[in-house]
Amino acid sequence: MGDLADLTAVTPVGEGHFTATLSRDFEIWGPMGGYVASVALRAAGAAATLPRPASFFCHYLRVAKFAPVDHHVTTMRSGRTAESLRVVMSQEGKHVLDATVSVITQIDDADSLVHDAAEPPDVPGPEALPNLVELMGDDLPPFAFWRNFDARPVHWNPEWPPPGPETPEWREWLRFVPRSTFDDPWVDACRSVLLIDLPSWPAGSRPHGWRWKDGPEWIAPSLDLYVAFHRFVPDDPWLLIEGFAPIATAGLLGWHGSLWSSDRQLVATGGGQALFRRITSTSAT
Repeated sequence: MGDLADLTAVTPVGEGHFTATLSRDFEIWGPMGGYVASVALRAAGAAATLPRPASFFCHYLRVAKFAPVDHHVTTMRSGRTAESLRVVMSQEGKHVLDATVSVITQIDDADSLVHDAAEPPDVPGPEALPNLVELMGDDLPPFAFWRNFDARPVHWNPEWPPPGPETPEWREWLRFVPRSTFDDPWVDACRSVLLIDLPSWPAGSRPHGWRWKDGPEWIAPSLDLYVAFHRFVPDDPWLLIEGFAPIATAGLLGWHGSLWSSDRQLVATGGGQALFRRITSTSAT
């Protein structure tokens, strides 16, 4: 698998215009949504005049292809301490993603109000948990996406399908490979975008998997994604993502996620909604 910085990189081709190529290394039902969003974030970073990404929001407009994409970045507001950028990603003349990114100056805690009441989950650290290879042997997940990580599930049930409904939550320690940490705050923010987008299906499918004797009968592509960047941990290789999908109704799956550092600091939060689609011969490929 490739380096996250390289696989999300964009190339300027004009003022506010950037290109990139989506990599098959991040395949799940096509290019994984959080990966596509991360590439759009890099385009915003290339156009930004301030240094620190504060938040990211996007609508996924259609499933992208593993091919070149164009980004057009426009500045909606620019000030001394904050700016707002819009990124429109297109492919073959069709819009794929529409995003807004908030960017701020770097503010020291001494110059602001500070509190932190976030309660980290009481779970073992990654060093105390087996990885997917140790848990699954040769029966690893089929999608290329999972080969980008050293993954350490917090809770593991080897029985599939499970005997009954499970709670709609999912926790896993993840370390990007081959490179795990990034000094560039925009690449570090890509870690948060990609991982906050990840738990929608792993959490949301758990109440239903017991009925799927021959594998999943549904997929749930994301409609949108919001990520708030609370702090950056560029020296920390391990991140804990915990996702909770408390409701599935009216064809929609709602989820939210929290991302924690190895020393249990809250790094990012976010969530979104996904739209259920029954698997057919075309949607499964």
